[in-house]
Amino acid sequence: MKPLKFLYVYILECSDKTYYTGVTNNPERRLEEHNSGSNKGSYTSSRLPVRMIYCERFTDFDLAIKWEKRIKDWSRKKKEALIKENWDQLKIAAECKNESSHKIKANTPAHVLDFARTDSPQEPE
Repeated sequence: MKPLKFLYVYILECSDKTYYTGVTNNPERRLEEHNSGSNKGSYTSSRLPVRMIYCERFTDFDLAIKWEKRIKDWSRKKKEALIKENWDQLKIAAECKNESSHKIKANTPAHVLDFARTDSPQEPE
């Protein structure tokens, strides 16, 4: 029987308080590699030291890669909710808040939407 292999998706907090998201098969070794600064020009090399603040284990490698890519596209607020395991805040941060959002349109009076689409104010009818 083949030994089970894992991939880990992780988030590092850099010294400048930015986040770096990555994937590895060995989180301890990868953290040491980041902190060694040996990969000059990498995102973390000029932001040392870094510390691992989130790490999740996967047996499905495709799922791990997809999760890493998804997290990389997230806002800082959404990443922080994940790190803190604050599922309610994560749900709020995930909601669409742009003008075309169906929730905004459904809950906003028409004259406010019209005002948002123009440069000049309009009086409500």
